[in-house]
Amino acid sequence: MPLSAERKADYFTRMKELLATYSKLFVIEIENVGSMQLQQTRIALRGRAEVLMGKNTMMRKCIREFVEENPESPVAQLESCCRGNVGFVFTNGDLGEIREVLESNVRPAPARVGSVAPADVVVPKGPTGCDPGQTAFFQTLQIQTKITRGQIEMTSDTHLITAGEKVTASQAALLQKLGIEPFTYGMTLKQVYDSGSLFDAKVLDITDDVLAAKFVAALNAISKLSLALNMPTEASVTHSIANAFKAILSVTVELDKYTFEKAETYKAYLADPSAFAGSGGGGGGGGDEAAAVEEVVEEEVEEAPPAVDMFGGGGDDEGDY
Repeated sequence: MPLSAERKADYFTRMKELLATYSKLFVIEIENVGSMQLQQTRIALRGRAEVLMGKNTMMRKCIREFVEENPESPVAQLESCCRGNVGFVFTNGDLGEIREVLESNVRPAPARVGSVAPADVVVPKGPTGCDPGQTAFFQTLQIQTKITRGQIEMTSDTHLITAGEKVTASQAALLQKLGIEPFTYGMTLKQVYDSGSLFDAKVLDITDDVLAAKFVAALNAISKLSLALNMPTEASVTHSIANAFKAILSVTVELDKYTFEKAETYKAYLADPSAFAGSGGGGGGGGDEAAAVEEVVEEEVEEAPPAVDMFGGGGDDEGDY
């Protein structure tokens, strides 16, 4: 039944108010979503978001009128989203929280004849609860079975329906016999509008942790490349300083007349390792420190060749220290 002129005017007024009030919205698809399920979503979002449904022609016309009244508004791009069974969820709150509410309200549904399967359906092996007289039904679907304790048992998992295919009468009947509701239906997030930007809803999967991990990975790659090319950058400067310290330390520990503050501990250990050993049962911690110092010293000594290159020498003749 078409809306009256008065109800259309009220709808246009409400949608324009929502477009002016909220800077964010979800474009949702509500295929196979019942009115009760939609009402429960509205209740869950009360105070945080507004759900608006309507005919696509009305929504497109309302958007065009709003843009004419507000030429600088970027909502014109929403007109192209009004295709199919869609609606808008307006909010000024956190998009992640609203998304969780929308995606959490799903309902199991049986496989209906002629409907397109949104996902693959695999029937697990095991007892079916069907009497042996229904064996022919399973044979029609090319399902291997055996009789166990007076009932039909499937001997292997069966890939019954492939996503995107239409459900046949035999497939729907089998799932009904087994009491399986293979599909779940709820609001599908298609796109997100945020302060003039329209993007795919999958972008919301990128969390702060994901961004931080990507940034660290890129930083490590730049650091490795900079060190390999011997080209200092902000990403590699800490490694360059550490390598320079190791090079200087490896040279200093071999000199008797030169030292610096940070090298004193290492030279003292090389001169008298027993001074760093723990004494008695209560000195276990000292042993750990000595082991740590020994490990560091060994590492510095092993990296002595880079130290020679650092000071410009490649042979044994040079070296005015």
